[in-house]
Amino acid sequence: AKEVPPAARCAAGGEGVRWRCCRQAFEELSGIHRHVALQHGGDIGQQAEPIAERAAAEVSPSGGPAPAGNADGLNGHSRCSPEISCVLPDTSHISYDDLTSKVGEVLLYYCYCEVKDPEKLCAWQKALCQHLHLTGKVRIASEGINGTVGGSKVATNLYIEVMLSQPLFKDILSQEDFKSSAGGSHCFPDLRVGVFKEIVPMGIDPKIVSYKETGIHLSPQEFHTEVEQYLSQARQGQSDTILLDCRNFYESKIGHFQGCLAPDIRKFSYFPSYVDENLELFKDKRVLMYCTGGIRCERGSAYLRSKAVCREVYQLKGGIHKYLEEFPDGFYRGKLFVFDDRYAICSNEDIISACRYCGTLWDQYKLCSSQHCRQLVLTCPSCRNKGLTACCPVCQEKELTVTSRASGQMLKEECECTRSRPRVPIEHVLQRTLDAGKD
Repeated sequence: AKEVPPAARCAAGGEGVRWRCCRQAFEELSGIHRHVALQHGGDIGQQAEPIAERAAAEVSPSGGPAPAGNADGLNGHSRCSPEISCVLPDTSHISYDDLTSKVGEVLLYYCYCEVKDPEKLCAWQKALCQHLHLTGKVRIASEGINGTVGGSKVATNLYIEVMLSQPLFKDILSQEDFKSSAGGSHCFPDLRVGVFKEIVPMGIDPKIVSYKETGIHLSPQEFHTEVEQYLSQARQGQSDTILLDCRNFYESKIGHFQGCLAPDIRKFSYFPSYVDENLELFKDKRVLMYCTGGIRCERGSAYLRSKAVCREVYQLKGGIHKYLEEFPDGFYRGKLFVFDDRYAICSNEDIISACRYCGTLWDQYKLCSSQHCRQLVLTCPSCRNKGLTACCPVCQEKELTVTSRASGQMLKEECECTRSRPRVPIEHVLQRTLDAGKD
């Protein structure tokens, strides 16, 4: 890959093109990252090995090669905290091809626990993922860790093994807490590991609303039974229960539980405001909450409980992911949205959403074609062939006004459909009661 100098871009009529590789032009860093990972991963790995060996020698206290599996010198730290083991797994017996195979899986997991040194955990986690050639996103905070990583089966199995042996997680995290689906390192453009205030962004200080005040966890079997009873009662207009989807609108749009209340919110950080504006809806109700893997329900249910209006608050342990493992043809219909380049995974054949332009049943998301918007859009092949590839008419008809920082970095802009969307919808209590039994 070669970065194109500014002068060359203008001369070649390629304004906006920053990199060229294999006779292709790339405007965004994520694009060239993805291309290099997919097409040149083997070459990069072979060139990186001697660099990694030199780096290991540099962090060894003796100045010689670091002992196998030792990562105490990671990121400039002389030693890890007592609560964190910085050992990396031995991969010398595994071939490079097996470790980097494109046939693999994506893992989804989280663990709420007290982390005294998030920076040290971050350094080890980044080294571990790089060591195993994993891509994905890992959020670390003083309240725990939240990750989704992709790689070969050999790599993900090793990752789980090491995570379960980590003293910090040993008595909390279990094999069952890792949700897996077909995929691999190609499902993410790169690896991002960082320290944040929250491991899932709800926008409220974890000290104010803690995961320790969460709702009652229900196994997939228990949740299935509860939903079955709820739907039966709702059809008779007698239900005192709300089946609440804690995800964003674009997630529930392509898949959800029958009879659920799916808030029309764009971000999880809007969920507290949604609860505040709809307290009357939850008054004296039994609430069954669910999300993708369970993490949003942990603090979402804690926030709902803090309002002291619900009779009981329950949540689906392991989220939709675990429910579909046991009930692939249960009460959840449609696809499960995931935050990677796959956008969705499937367990049943139902299509519950439609093309934005013609109304044909369609549930495969693409990014809006407008360079400065990049919202998700449902547009069927027929409409895409007609050039209808944007999320709204404004984005379709014209390119959004270019806005720049002083440094020249391009800014994303909100499109019309995003600006016009109410931030927090107000639910009508009576109408919700009538709608509950319709699905």
